Amino acid sequence: MSKLIKEEVIAQFTAAYLAKHGKEPQIEQKGSWFKVDDGKSVRLGELAEMAAELGGDAAAAPEAKAAPVKTAKPKAAPAKAKKAPVKASGGKGGLSPKDAWAKNLSKGSKMPRGF
Repeated sequence: MSKLIKEEVIAQFTAAYLAKHGKEPQIEQKGSWFKVDDGKSVRLGELAEMAAELGGDAAAAPEAKAAPVKTAKPKAAPAKAKKAPVKASGGKGGLSPKDAWAKNLSKGSKMPRGF
């Protein structure tokens, strides 16, 4: 998402609102929230989307555009892989705690207390 510039978004929204309703909107800002004609508070991104919906410039709010719909392509069935032998770790393919500590001890580590 590109950065939105507050003044540009408000100008675009005002122009679109004026063209649609014939009057300028009353926009109040409180922090990062905007209230249009004492309605619901919205963020700047939503204000840009509203400008696009009101008939503003379509290129002005590219983030408001919907993503192109991808067509589903049939996929080839994956080749079956050979099953690995089940280890002591419950079949998840990792090391058991005993094997993991044996590996660490071979590198020079110490056993934890109480093990």
